Amino acid sequence: MIGRLRGQLIAKRPQEITVDVGGVGYRVHVPLSTFYRVGEVGNSVDLVIHTHVRDDALTLFGFGTQTEHELFERLIGVSGVGPRLATNILSGIDASELVAALAAADVARLTSIPGVGKKTAERLVLELRDAMQRQASDATALSHGDRHKQDLVAALTHLGYSRSEAERAAERVLREKPEAPMEDWLRSALHVLSAR
Repeated sequence: MIGRLRGQLIAKRPQEITVDVGGVGYRVHVPLSTFYRVGEVGNSVDLVIHTHVRDDALTLFGFGTQTEHELFERLIGVSGVGPRLATNILSGIDASELVAALAAADVARLTSIPGVGKKTAERLVLELRDAMQRQASDATALSHGDRHKQDLVAALTHLGYSRSEAERAAERVLREKPEAPMEDWLRSALHVLSAR
């Protein structure tokens, strides 16, 4: 099975691109987000691939991000949702918006996507809501952690430490004291750096 393609973009049209990899042109179906992300013909592209095999065809679906690929895999796991509809869904809504709509059981938002009727939207919510709620809460926690780390690294580099030193100290301090206030993190990070 093909899991990744890296090559040169040689043709594109909405929801389909052709990638030249070592002289072989692979036709890949893509959501519109990936279509716009790959840029112009001649660019080098790197896609995460889902290979869909049927008795009469082998079809490639490509994604510019791992998140979109994972959502696609979840969507095609829902009864009645094939790869074409999953691609249309990802073309009609941003990945983070889709996660939020599924987590919130927002059937109205899902039915605004071309090709998604009320029954399909309800089935998507029924089968994916719990997983999307977990994913949404994990993403929120991660974004808070990333923001805290960025703030701490910026403070340390402003004090004259190299970025790599600051990042190592910040990672250690945030791992040891995830709930502390910024002043404590900064004090602890300075202590870590001065002990070297």
